[in-house]
Amino acid sequence: MPAPTPDAATRWRCALCGNLTRFDRTVSRRTVEFVHVDLAGTPVLEDTEIVTEDVEEVRCRWCGSTDIEVVPRPTGTV
Repeated sequence: MPAPTPDAATRWRCALCGNLTRFDRTVSRRTVEFVHVDLAGTPVLEDTEIVTEDVEEVRCRWCGSTDIEVVPRPTGTV
């Protein structure tokens, strides 16, 4: 089951320690890459297209918990 992904109105929060800023993500990506190989045989990656991307796990960088929730972002109004 993929991890929840925040959007423009939400963000991650560690349910254990309250961290809002530091997370490690485990991501699986399927890509198509354009590689240009020069005449000497040196490859250079020139373009990458992400076909699919799944965030498998989000882990709190501070406490190591995987109990991560998606919460509303502050609105900036008082």
